[in-house]
Amino acid sequence: MTKGSNTALSALSENTGSVIVSLGWSSPTGDGDADVSVLLLGPDGKVRGDTDFYFYNNPVAADGSVQLLDKTPTEGGNEDRISFDLTAVPPEVSRLVVAASRYGGAHFGELDDLRVTLSDAVGDNLLQFRISDAGTVSAIIFGELYRRDGDWKFRAVGQGYDSGLAGLATDFGVDIDDDAEAAEEDVDGTSALAAEPEPAANGEPAGPPPVPAPEPDRPASLGAVPTPRRSADEAAPPGPAARPRTAKKRASLPGTPPKSLAENDSWRPARLFPVSALKNDRDREMRATSVLLSVMTQVPRFGRRLTAAFGAPSGRMETFTEVSLPHGDTPRRPDGVIRIERAGKLWTALVETKTNGNALKADQVQAYMDIAARRGYEAVITLSNDVALEGSPLVDVKIDRRRKHQVALWHLSWAEVAHQAQMLIRHEGVGNAARTWLLQELLHYLQHENSGCHGFQNMGAAWVPVRNGISDETLCQGDPRALEVVESWERLVRQVCLRLGGELGQKVLPAQRARRGTDPGTRRVQLADRLCSEGRLQAELRVERAPGLLTIGADLRTGRLRTSIEIPAPEQGYPLTWAKRLIRRLAEAPADLHVETLVEGAAGGPRGTLERLRPEPADMLPKGAATITGFRLSLLKNMGSSRGNAEAGFIRSVDDAVQRFYTTVMVHLDAPVARRTGVRDRAGV
Repeated sequence: MTKGSNTALSALSENTGSVIVSLGWSSPTGDGDADVSVLLLGPDGKVRGDTDFYFYNNPVAADGSVQLLDKTPTEGGNEDRISFDLTAVPPEVSRLVVAASRYGGAHFGELDDLRVTLSDAVGDNLLQFRISDAGTVSAIIFGELYRRDGDWKFRAVGQGYDSGLAGLATDFGVDIDDDAEAAEEDVDGTSALAAEPEPAANGEPAGPPPVPAPEPDRPASLGAVPTPRRSADEAAPPGPAARPRTAKKRASLPGTPPKSLAENDSWRPARLFPVSALKNDRDREMRATSVLLSVMTQVPRFGRRLTAAFGAPSGRMETFTEVSLPHGDTPRRPDGVIRIERAGKLWTALVETKTNGNALKADQVQAYMDIAARRGYEAVITLSNDVALEGSPLVDVKIDRRRKHQVALWHLSWAEVAHQAQMLIRHEGVGNAARTWLLQELLHYLQHENSGCHGFQNMGAAWVPVRNGISDETLCQGDPRALEVVESWERLVRQVCLRLGGELGQKVLPAQRARRGTDPGTRRVQLADRLCSEGRLQAELRVERAPGLLTIGADLRTGRLRTSIEIPAPEQGYPLTWAKRLIRRLAEAPADLHVETLVEGAAGGPRGTLERLRPEPADMLPKGAATITGFRLSLLKNMGSSRGNAEAGFIRSVDDAVQRFYTTVMVHLDAPVARRTGVRDRAGV
């Protein structure tokens, strides 16, 4: 699409009752990001109230019409997805504005490949609009959905604001909280809540962008859309006096549980979902499916969190097991069925589950896809310990696309299920003690060694031959086993992100640095060739609010793991002052932490362990007039050799290395380094 153009959704697909709008960009430096937001506007071009403004502190509409989903990593950046249930949009809402904003003084001109993509309910891309003239604006309206003649249309907008998120929201009638007592302070000590619009380049106030108004002859409303009752764990929308706060909410960890009444440690508490009776894989699959699906219905926020990513509507959910469906001469029994009712319509997904290291069977999934297509179901969801790769289906199945109804195939890892449960329990809450307890019981079950739901736990049969081939220098480029190891490494990295993010309550995503346009398969082949020639695996993790990327590298020649982070040098001050401050900030870091000074135009600068540098910070300074560009902090440890998840295995050693580096090094860097280097906390708008 081109700027200002519009198109009717009904002309593109038959499945536009629910759509996914994705906003994407890439960063040349690998650490650029932005936050998405949505505004629901009436015929007057203003929000009906402050609750019509959806952003990171208000991500879900109570009626299910809007939900901001999690970030999805892409090559060189992120893609933010927003789920719209257009059948649930109130009739008095005329337009849905989709925007994004940057923070900390950053602007969109620093990002590449700005784009908005719209997909239908089955995941097929319908349209795309790219923005190439962002300039120095700090907020952009990417596009808007609006009603026209009983249909929904999409307009490509691409207009910018100089005044950031707060200015954008204010111009559409949102009342931003500027109460000094309620204000949260950003790392520079200034209020992050009441951001005044900044003047545009010509000195005039930056008002609303010249967004073309929808066609004047608007039809009558589409009729009253039934609004489902809000579940007990959903907070009621704030009243007129409650105004949205553009500073991010800080979630507190649950309090310390009371002391146990057990006489000794041998007494085990009774569990809602016992695992002692599980004898074989079939028992594990049946128990895990039933436990998960039942908790999804009893904790609506958790169920919605899992199904929203699959394009499912928000509504009354029921789940089933032991279902028999006709298929030729032999009925098929999927492990589970999810049905959601919304405005008299049903959304249905079949569920196929695997536990332990059992692989999904293509013929089995194929049969469920055929059944779903024949019966008009929307999706098939596979669930196993494996982690799907970007751009690659976990199970290669073929479905006859000549069928009128298309079926979406989705995959969910047990690690992702545990991550979402942990996020709600530890950081976001469900507003109900009984539901919190249910989630805790589910999480305990998933983490038990006998449940079989442990996530990715095997580097594959190629791991040992590749490791030995690198050690004795017999591994040749093009060896398919190297590509298998690279794919397993990518799965492991994605799981590490889930586990660390669940602990922190923050977004942790893989940061892929690749030339624009390179597809994931080509990138993996390049990494496999590098593994053969250099013997190393490497990945970068983007941790929310961290001053840099967390790098994890595995050297298969030396058997060592390296975790590190590069911190940019401050823009002002003296190098010796920088060195002293850094050493002070790392007072509680491990003594064996390696500190390296990064020098412009040089391969490396002075380096040493923290133990040696503590009494002499001046040893970090390069000789002569060399310019310091930053500092690299690294920890080294021996990596596990076996392919599995045992105590001495490679997977466990990578998990432990990342956990140790973050908890002993990076926690000391978040706020202080952000303050010194000018990188503002995300509370700054």
